[in-house]
Amino acid sequence: MLFNDNLKIFSGSSNASLASAVCSYLEIPLGGSKIDRFPDGEKAIRVEDDVRGRDCFVIQSTCIPVDEHLMELLIYLDCLRRASARRITAVIPYFGYARQDRKDEGRVPITAKLVANLITTAGADRVLAIDLHAAQLQGFFDIPVDHLTGELVLSKYFRDKKIGNLTVVSPDVGNMKLASRYASRLGGELAIVHKKRKSGREVEAQEIIGEVKGRNILMCDDIIATAGTVCSAAKLVKERGAGKIYVGATHGVLAGEALERIAEAPIDEVAVTDTIPLTDETKAKGTLNIKVLTVSVMLGEAIKRIHRDQSVSSLFNHF
Repeated sequence: MLFNDNLKIFSGSSNASLASAVCSYLEIPLGGSKIDRFPDGEKAIRVEDDVRGRDCFVIQSTCIPVDEHLMELLIYLDCLRRASARRITAVIPYFGYARQDRKDEGRVPITAKLVANLITTAGADRVLAIDLHAAQLQGFFDIPVDHLTGELVLSKYFRDKKIGNLTVVSPDVGNMKLASRYASRLGGELAIVHKKRKSGREVEAQEIIGEVKGRNILMCDDIIATAGTVCSAAKLVKERGAGKIYVGATHGVLAGEALERIAEAPIDEVAVTDTIPLTDETKAKGTLNIKVLTVSVMLGEAIKRIHRDQSVSSLFNHF
């Protein structure tokens, strides 16, 4: 065992398999807890391990159902705080409400800031998150935030595939910096798709800046939600003579009509990480070529470094 019992890792209900994989990597047992529900639907959580004076981590993505998983995280944090844990870190592989990070019209909330306040008030001393959609969300928290990126895991996977004649395509202009980093990491060319949003659910790719004819394509993003942008871009590059098309994303939200759109699009493979577990519906669609990559090693290394008060940023050099 690499650690004494001063390190405790607990799991919420959204990421049980990921939490188990992290504990397996660190060679420690998963912390004991009981998550129950009262007859009226209220959640009840009891931590069954002694946590007084311990360094505690709670792994919980606030994915679908978002509000339920968020409330569960808040109860967990309050439970550990009242049980006298020395330090509490909220490990949030996927941070729900991250896209509500600004007032883009009148009379709307900045819900990402609200959620950050709730997590701090509930008892978190620090946060460990992966791809917060916008890096400035770290400033929404008044506690330390360690921000990891699924880019490390995804780029390693696609590098190992040794895709020849590669062009990394940004599915929209706002994703250009990320696409540029992938192109540098993988040694590919760079192209950009200009899109027009018709509505909140419908996106149309209109033009490509760069060469895609006869090239194998990789499109990467932090989130695949409804898959409208990436599928529209995939159809356009295929019409322009592209070869194989690969898609990578840290968070596979895959909401709404995402699965149907992916099935209909000319995409050869979609790679996502396990920050969000695949739903039973996704698993049942065996025709979809969706590859799930684990972030357990990256999270485990980050937790180890936080526990030992070591640099987390140096972790980026190991992938």
